[in-house]
Amino acid sequence: MDSCTSSDQCASGQPSACELQAKMKQRLGRINRKILVMSGKGGVGKSSTAVNLALALAQEGYAVGLLDIDLHGPSVPKMLGLEGKQLRNGPDGLLPIEYLQNLKVISVGFLLSSDDEALVWRGPAKTGLIQQFLRDVQWGDLDFLIVDCPPGTGDEPLTAVQTLLGNDQNSGAVIVTTPQEVALLDVRKSITFCRRLEMPVLGVIENMSGFVCPKCGEVIDIFKSGGGLQVAESMKAPFLGKIPMDPAMVQAGDNGKPYLALRGETETSKTYRQIAASLMQSPAN
Repeated sequence: MDSCTSSDQCASGQPSACELQAKMKQRLGRINRKILVMSGKGGVGKSSTAVNLALALAQEGYAVGLLDIDLHGPSVPKMLGLEGKQLRNGPDGLLPIEYLQNLKVISVGFLLSSDDEALVWRGPAKTGLIQQFLRDVQWGDLDFLIVDCPPGTGDEPLTAVQTLLGNDQNSGAVIVTTPQEVALLDVRKSITFCRRLEMPVLGVIENMSGFVCPKCGEVIDIFKSGGGLQVAESMKAPFLGKIPMDPAMVQAGDNGKPYLALRGETETSKTYRQIAASLMQSPAN
């Protein structure tokens, strides 16, 4: 309670800043590792990566939380088939939606009355909601909290970094990109953002790297491939792997069934599991 400026603050009827801070610290202290899934540019498959990495970790038996802070475009409920679910209050805060027994989910999408509703908020309101999701949700004991951030380096990822990580060198960010140069330019900005905030970069994932033929399963480099690896090497960041485009990935998201739940033995699913395995054990850089 060192942040209190007077005894009146903690004696008032409303929770004081120091009490809220203590509650936040207590909640986050029960989460072993926090992993932010970020991208410098939209449309690179960041949310599908976050969902499938969370599922891969949960399938390994870890207790996992999935927090969707893409407040203006929450897609996690759709990808998990959880549309229409509403958050409920428990004895000690909001109860996350359970997708699996060991996979809990929170998204602003659970607070909206319909899929067409738009969240028209400025920065302070968004910051407050993200902090509430971390402070007032009964996450319980988690091995991993996967945070799906919106693209860019604005209010939401900044709030998540400052609130979640602190000096926690066991946690960090995963940066998702596509091979095209227009996306790679923004990846460099994301890595610089992380390092300016002294947040460890756990690695770079190159998504949509080649195309999986739906008939033969061969991966064909229709566009580019390898750009993510080049950026990772030039920025001295770990490279976690390449995930090809697979038509089944689009179908899985649209049908509310994660790719890993439907396609467990493909090269794409194996890559997701390999990336998850590296996150289980690799130190942050």
